Amino acid sequence: MTAPESLRAPAGPARPSLWHGQVPVVAVVALGGALGAAARYALSLHWPTPPGGFPWATFWTNVVGCAVIGVFMVVITDVWAAHRLVRPFFGTGVLGGFTTFSTYAVDIQKLVDRGRPATGLAYLAATLLAALTAVWLASTATRRVLKWRQP
Repeated sequence: MTAPESLRAPAGPARPSLWHGQVPVVAVVALGGALGAAARYALSLHWPTPPGGFPWATFWTNVVGCAVIGVFMVVITDVWAAHRLVRPFFGTGVLGGFTTFSTYAVDIQKLVDRGRPATGLAYLAATLLAALTAVWLASTATRRVLKWRQP
C-alpha cells in the first residue's frame, strides 16, 4: 500500500550525474596540479637552494605564480566567458601546483633550524609582501590595459 499523494515527500531537483558534476572538476584539477608541480620541481632542480641560503626559486615561483593568478582572474571574470573547467584546471590546478606555500613554510623552518632565523623571518615577510603585491599589480595592470584597448 502506498501513501496518499499529500503525504509523500516532495521530490527534490534531480541530482546531476557524477560525470556532469564533480568528476570532471577533480580530474582537471589533478591534471593541472601535476603540470604545475612538475614545472615547479623543474625550476627547483635548475635553481637549487644551498643549505642555509635564501630560497630564491621558491620565492620567485610564488611571486610569478601570484602575478599570473592576478592576470588570469581578471581575464576570466572581466573578458572571457571561459568553459566551466578552465578555472579549476588553470587557476586551482596549474597555478595551485606551481605556487607552493607548503615549501615556503618548510624553507622557513629549515632556515630557523640552520641558525638563520633572521633570514627565515625576512623570507617569510618578503614572500608574503611580494606575492600580495604581485597579485594586486598584475590585476590592476591587466584591467588598465583592457580599459585602454577598448574603443
